[in-house]
Amino acid sequence: MKFARPLGIYLWLLVVCGLLAVSPVHGAESVPVVTNAAGAFNVETATRAYLDQLTPAQKARSNAYFEGGYWLQLWNYLWGAGIALLLLQTRWSARVRDWTVRRTKRPWLQTAYYALFYLLVSAALEFPLSVYTDYFREHQYGMATQHFGGWLGDQFTSLVVTLIFGCPLIVALMTVVRRLKHSWHLWGAAVALAFAVLGIVVGPVFISPLFNKYTLLSDPKILQPILRLAHANGIATDKVYEMDASRQTTKVSANVSGFLGTMRITLNDNLVNRSSLPEIEAVMAHEMGHYVMNHVYKMVLFLGVVIVIGFSVIRFVAERLVVRTGPRWGIAGLEDVAVLPLAVLLFSTYFFMLTPVMNTFIRTQEMEADMFGLNAARQPDGFARAALKLSEYRKMEPTPLEEWFFYDHPSGATRIRTAMQWKSQNLDTLDPKP
Repeated sequence: MKFARPLGIYLWLLVVCGLLAVSPVHGAESVPVVTNAAGAFNVETATRAYLDQLTPAQKARSNAYFEGGYWLQLWNYLWGAGIALLLLQTRWSARVRDWTVRRTKRPWLQTAYYALFYLLVSAALEFPLSVYTDYFREHQYGMATQHFGGWLGDQFTSLVVTLIFGCPLIVALMTVVRRLKHSWHLWGAAVALAFAVLGIVVGPVFISPLFNKYTLLSDPKILQPILRLAHANGIATDKVYEMDASRQTTKVSANVSGFLGTMRITLNDNLVNRSSLPEIEAVMAHEMGHYVMNHVYKMVLFLGVVIVIGFSVIRFVAERLVVRTGPRWGIAGLEDVAVLPLAVLLFSTYFFMLTPVMNTFIRTQEMEADMFGLNAARQPDGFARAALKLSEYRKMEPTPLEEWFFYDHPSGATRIRTAMQWKSQNLDTLDPKP
């Protein structure tokens, strides 16, 4: 996640519950024999048997990719902080503000002009790092399938979406700051949260189809088991969508997304083509767990609290910084749109420091969805094989500190152990053919 990205898109990313995204590992279809000397099922032995299916080379590759992500989080934050400081220290922000004042006397239109400049310049300055992290690095580890032209087209589409939603968000926030000088941090948080909710509502129907083609899943061998799972758990739908994720990635994923009438069940073509039916059922049951347990609503509530605190912190710090360094940056006050880079810098710093808190909240929801999925699909070995496939891009056996700080999902080892614990308690009720 890039902490310097425009605030509207950043908030949308925060409220999206994480997907159980997995990549294929060949030769992991068998169920290991895991009994002790007395013939009883052993959870730790079963867990280790799955984990040992990975070769040392596979483990080293996934560890290198995921641990490199630790540094990328830092570099993304520092890169974004550098952009904000550049705009402030060079007074580019103030100069653009002056230009907008000469063009129009309407404050909201001045803000709109400035927002357009800010979002375009930020995107341009972020582009070199994005090329490395999102294109070259993904190809280096064999997880990207898209040629550069196609990738660039998706980046342009993303920029257009950012402009369409980001400019109104910035205008709305600055209007609140100007009109409600004593309580803007509370009303500003409400505006930001409203845009986040808007992103969840329109995302599945209007935004996601801009990047992938969505078609109705027609294979009855896959469709019917998914619908049975959905209906058995109170999800009233007769449609399941498939998207062509293989045009961009080798990763397997699925989701139950949206709310307020926009809910839809989606799985990508990699999941359909590279996974067995028990794996598909296990993954889809996990995703249905997010929907049934109202995780999106809980995430919005949690995010609301986080945003209110964040805006309060920004007000406290920004007011003092503007008094001390505002004249040097050409900023007259918090109601001056030229303050936007400072606000983004403070907000991104706040969320960067909250990394373990945000990860823990999301990871807890993922663990709840894991348990729901195991109880709903009753496919512990399918779930374990799906979790094992995370090894393509996620370190399977982190230390407890790593998992707490960096993981927004349970680690592969944790998920496999959870599945084997569930299996040990339900052996007498399971189909002998996993």
